[in-house]
Amino acid sequence: MADIIFNQNGVPLLASGRSYLGSTTGVPADRPNTASPKPSKSDLDKTTVGNYEIASWGSGNDWPKKADDIISKVGTLNTGLRFTRNFTLGQGIFPCTISGYDEKGNELMTAPKDPTLAIFANSRMVRRFMEKAIRDYLKLGIGFVQFLFNEDGSRIVGVNAINSKYCRLTVANKDGIIEKCIVSGKWPDNPAEGEYTAYDVLDEYDPFADLQRRRWANQTKGKSFVMCIRDSWSNNEYYSAPLWYASYLAGWIDIAGMVPAFLKKAYTNQITWKWHIQIPYAFWDRQFPANQFATIDLRKAAIEQYMDDVENNLCGVDNADKPIFTFFEINPMNGKAEEKWIIEPLNNKLNNEQNLVTSAAANSEIMFAIMVNPNVMGAGMPGGAYAGNSGGSNIREAYLINVANAWLDRQTMLDPIEIVHRYNGGDENVEWRFRNTVLTTLDTGAGTTKTLS
Repeated sequence: MADIIFNQNGVPLLASGRSYLGSTTGVPADRPNTASPKPSKSDLDKTTVGNYEIASWGSGNDWPKKADDIISKVGTLNTGLRFTRNFTLGQGIFPCTISGYDEKGNELMTAPKDPTLAIFANSRMVRRFMEKAIRDYLKLGIGFVQFLFNEDGSRIVGVNAINSKYCRLTVANKDGIIEKCIVSGKWPDNPAEGEYTAYDVLDEYDPFADLQRRRWANQTKGKSFVMCIRDSWSNNEYYSAPLWYASYLAGWIDIAGMVPAFLKKAYTNQITWKWHIQIPYAFWDRQFPANQFATIDLRKAAIEQYMDDVENNLCGVDNADKPIFTFFEINPMNGKAEEKWIIEPLNNKLNNEQNLVTSAAANSEIMFAIMVNPNVMGAGMPGGAYAGNSGGSNIREAYLINVANAWLDRQTMLDPIEIVHRYNGGDENVEWRFRNTVLTTLDTGAGTTKTLS
């Protein structure tokens, strides 16, 4: 049934039906008041907790929370970082000793004599530590590694990655040394007394030597220490910026999130009117003269029924390509048509092709920022500036480049493992390496091959 808005005299002003909407021109429209709220700006660099002066992480000391929200809302960024974590960790680590090199310069590895090292390398504790440490390293730019000691402080019995979201560093002392890491689940709000734990931070230059000095000074008993692992590329002394931060500053991450949000809103709110029917005022006076109806309500009901009949005549499968006849007269004074109906089809102008191209470009830019070839993730575009060959060879080569570039990040992840090994009296000749699964072509007789790095 048609939904018609009448004026007080019973003249239809706006009519909407199942598949059409009609309007009368000349009706004034009120424009609502609008406001453009301006975000408040905070340039806070420090905050105080107890007796500690904390270096704020972001303008509101809430960058980890913001970063986590940003990553979780952009599928390309979230999946790309997870992919980077997975190929960096490979298939785990193993201990070895280097006995020499072959004619191609490859290392000749032998198993160490101590079998407990392999057990340690394959333990859940090490796997959990490395998975969480590389997660924070990639998502937030810095990881916080905690060393746990036995009762007398003579051995490290555990290595743990504290969630970086809950860590803040104190302001460096006069010698430029960061002394404490304050851990609290209250951040970014300032924790009260008893709601945080302060850990000593190991010297970044040589954390192992720092631990040794503390052991010789009997300062390790009953304590835990924190080691910061970070990518120094951003030159930040406290909290390193992650690689993806460049694409965030450039606006590509925002674009990647805006496009699906725009399309969702467009599909939810798009108007799919089919016909625009324009009916002159004089038609209603001739078709439904007011003096022929006892009340205005009876005239409204007759008009509504008439509009329903028009809709039923225009819409539906049975009425496809069905004509509609209207009649009008020509004014003999000016030669213009009067009381003429105008029925126009409405075109749906929603075209998402350009939005999808923009989204693909944003996805590629995000991948470039985190040094992942988009083809590896199946994000290669078929044409244009971001076109690429997404064939098997291209994907294999891109993956190998990723593995090769992961060397520095892998060594950073191995530093705490080496400290545990050496602090507990392990052989200094023991090295730690990663296992990799590398894709190969079918003509090699295998789909994958194992490599060591």
